[in-house]
Formats: sequence, C-alpha cells, structure tokens
Amino acid sequence: MSDLLPQIREICRLFEIKPSRSKGQNFLVNEKIYDDIVAAAELEKDDTVIEIGPGLGFLTFKIAAKVKRLIAVELDDKLANYLQIGIDAQDGDNVEIINGDILRFNLDSHLAPNSKYKIVANLPYNITSIFLRLFLSGKRPPETMVLMLQKEVAERIVAAPPEMSLLALSVQYYADAKIIREVKAGNFWPEPKVDSAVIKLTIKNESKLDETSRLAEDKLFFRLAKMGFSAKRKMLKNNIAGGLKIDQKIILDILNKNKFNPLLRAEDLTLEDWRKLFAALREFMV
Repeated sequence: MSDLLPQIREICRLFEIKPSRSKGQNFLVNEKIYDDIVAAAELEKDDTVIEIGPGLGFLTFKIAAKVKRLIAVELDDKLANYLQIGIDAQDGDNVEIINGDILRFNLDSHLAPNSKYKIVANLPYNITSIFLRLFLSGKRPPETMVLMLQKEVAERIVAAPPEMSLLALSVQYYADAKIIREVKAGNFWPEPKVDSAVIKLTIKNESKLDETSRLAEDKLFFRLAKMGFSAKRKMLKNNIAGGLKIDQKIILDILNKNKFNPLLRAEDLTLEDWRKLFAALREFMV
C-alpha cells in the first residue's frame, strides 16, 4: 500500500485544514485505490468528467491526466482554495474547480447541450440517496458513475431478490450496478466507523419515449414501487390494493394472469418483474 498519510497530514497542517466528520471528510490514504477508481471509470482522452468531493486532489490529478475536461466540485472553501492553488501551479488548463454544492449544480451552465459526461465521486454518505435520485432520474444523466459509498449502501444497491429494496430498484431501473472493490476503514484518515466500497453504475438508455413522456412514465412506475414497499411485512397484493384503492380481488387476478405468486412481497420481485407488473397495472395508475 502506498501510504499518503504523512503527505496528507502535512498539507492539512500547512493550510489549516481540519477534516470535518459532518461534511464526510475522510481522506483516502491508499494510492492503489485511487488507481482502481480511475481504472473502473474507463476514461478516454475526449471525456468530460465531473468529480465530486475532490478533497486534496490526489484523484483529481490522476483523472485530469487522462481526459479532455475535468470539473471538480468541492463544497469546502479551504479545500477548494487549496485545489485551485494546486491547479494553477501545475497549469492545469483542462481542470475547473467549482466551490459549491453538487446538489445545486447546474449542468446546463457548465456543459454544452447534448454533451456526454462521466461522474467520479467520493460522496459524503449523508447525501447519497438524494444525489443518486438527482443524477439518475434527471434530464441529463451521465454515461457512467464510479462512486465511493458506504459498503452497506453499495451492497443494498446491487441486491437481488429476496433482498431487493426501493433503493436497489431505483438504481437498477436506471443503471447496471457493480461493486468494483471493498475499501476497509483503515484506508482513510480520519478513519471512519464503517467500511466503504467502490461501485460502478453504467447508465441504461433503453427508453424510446421523448423526454417529457419518459419522465412521466418513470414517475408512475415509482409511484407503484413505493406502494409495493410501503409496508415491509405485508404481502405485495395488500400494499398495492391499498395504494391504488381498488379491490384486492382485482390485484389477485392480475397477479395470477401474469404468473406471480400471490404471496409475494415487494423484495421478492426483480426489476423485470416490476416492469411486467407495472404494465399490467398501468390502466389503474391515474
């Protein structure tokens, strides 16, 4: 392991940077993992990449060396200032440092219409869900995302029946998800209380609908999914009948016609099962 800890401590001392747990600031000290993240991103020389949470820039410079353009979004003022000094010193003309909140980031202000991009992120764990929803279901999703997440969250995202959750369904609806590697807590400073994992999401582009129609159908699909997962201990038929306010016999008839076990719970269905069920119930989704 290439231990970057002495260098990181010295940078923090010189620039009076104190890692904040509330901001999820745990600096990765293992250079091999940075290299694994870059490899997973499969970067090409014409790529545009948005890096989220660049921290002290160790990953930033590795990405910048491989792509046409890198936009690094850093919330912390001191870290953003340090990064800008580093970019200026190395004449990094393909790197733009944005001192701001990724959840308020305006893609259209920074990317040309219809231009593609990739995301690489070491996300603060407390924004994972809203971040995924924002970038997966938005009007301009990326081609791929390589993310450092809490290990437990990464495992939930790639889960299969009977361990499906609304989170797993929500991500798998939009992307193929794969865990690249586990990252033990000892690879960070300060050391967090939980292990992490690097996960890659490859975005699907399956819909043949126009943007407005696609967004409307997605909204209806997840309305049904939320009904199904609304009460974990109840069977799917009960949750959906209650959510749609229709007779349970109608739901049973639809389940039987589509060869679903009427005793199923939401976590027992695959993404394709949910698509099939949605098609069968679409007429009731008004």
